[in-house]
Amino acid sequence: MNGKNRSDIKPGIAVNVILKKDQRTGMKTNGIVKDILTNSSFHPHGIKVRLQDGQVGRVCDIL
Repeated sequence: MNGKNRSDIKPGIAVNVILKKDQRTGMKTNGIVKDILTNSSFHPHGIKVRLQDGQVGRVCDIL
């Protein structure tokens, strides 16, 4: 599970995301999913989520 399929991601699970500001460096931020922001069932760069602390990024790993 690499975070590209929406069906793999549920609110409350722990994930690593890449924030917009970190896309060039690829630095990962971990957190708990609050909301799923991508409507499509698949996204090649990862499903966009909002973490419980309010940060928004694309899922790269499901923990």
